[in-house]
Amino acid sequence: MRPALEVADIFRRHGPAYRHVHADHLGGTERRVMAAIEACRTPVLGGHVEHCADCGLVRCAYNSCRDRHCPKCQALARADWLDARQADLLPVPYFHVVFTLPASVAEIAFHNKATLYAILFRAAAEALRGVAADSRYLGAEIGAVAVLHTWGQALHLHPHLHCIVPGGGIAPDQTRWVPCKPGFFLPVRVLSRRFRDLFVDHLRAAFVHDELRFPASIAGLADPAAFAARLDALAEIDWVVYCKPPFAGPEQVLGYLARYTHRVAIANGRLVGLANDQVSFTWKDYRQGGKTKVMTLAADEFIRRFLQHTVPDGFHRIRHIGFLANRHRAAKLALCRDLLAAPPPSDPEPPRRWQDRLRDLTGRDIDLCPYCGGRMLPYGTLQPCPPPRPPTWCDSS
Repeated sequence: MRPALEVADIFRRHGPAYRHVHADHLGGTERRVMAAIEACRTPVLGGHVEHCADCGLVRCAYNSCRDRHCPKCQALARADWLDARQADLLPVPYFHVVFTLPASVAEIAFHNKATLYAILFRAAAEALRGVAADSRYLGAEIGAVAVLHTWGQALHLHPHLHCIVPGGGIAPDQTRWVPCKPGFFLPVRVLSRRFRDLFVDHLRAAFVHDELRFPASIAGLADPAAFAARLDALAEIDWVVYCKPPFAGPEQVLGYLARYTHRVAIANGRLVGLANDQVSFTWKDYRQGGKTKVMTLAADEFIRRFLQHTVPDGFHRIRHIGFLANRHRAAKLALCRDLLAAPPPSDPEPPRRWQDRLRDLTGRDIDLCPYCGGRMLPYGTLQPCPPPRPPTWCDSS
């Protein structure tokens, strides 16, 4: 059932004015994302026509944009990804580790997304693997799945990584599985400092190799002395890294991952209203124990906050680390199961139609007529229909 209000509705109503006002600062990725969300499941993308064999109902079904930033296009993608990860689960405890960037780094990241987010992944992976390999802590090769999120509840820029990590790893001689201590993965303070130092070193190298840009809002950091001072300040503060207690069992891991892997900045279900050029949405105030509140923003500001969470084209928001890395995951997981005396994963189910998967996710069978329950049959295709021309903005001068 369609929500009463969607992000697409906000973009369609206020997007043209936003593009006009911010024409000089709106990048190609942001423009593409706006256009995709506006066109999603509309005649713009075309579709197909179905009819009911019993009552004759005719229904138009329009195509989805499949953009990873679209709140309507993630359910099936998430389900497919989770099914593929089912075979990766091991019969060990799993931990949830989160790496967060300080606010003074986030403002640099906003103007250097590809570079800074890549450094975030690299520093977190190196910190996890390095501390885990130290015999004082675990002394093993670990694996992890890392997912990039860039938002907080109020849609401010808040880059952080959610990492799901098996509680243990492969011994250096690859002859045994090294379990972590019960209920404890790695020392958080050690992990935090290692992450901080690695990130600062990589950020310094990016500056030296001229990989960063400094537009007007942070132009002062282009000066080497000012940038060095910023790095010195970052190296003196504690960075936020935390590790949650282990899950009750591997069965909970996939459900937990489903909450993080394909999430977008805000779900349509959180939108409350759109009136008088203002958007209202619910958010949780974690400073008050997660109390749910309603925030109201000007539509222009809501769109700005939403778009700052777009990621560059081709950038991978989900990455695999250590023995879960793509290049050797199958062989390493087979070794892990041998060391754990665990049975091999069951054979994957044959691919199913997306309609069947949607029925499993929503309980709705779109193959059936919503009125009489008859079978809906193909009736024809709908060619893409170009969107209407945007309004012509006149110069009042």
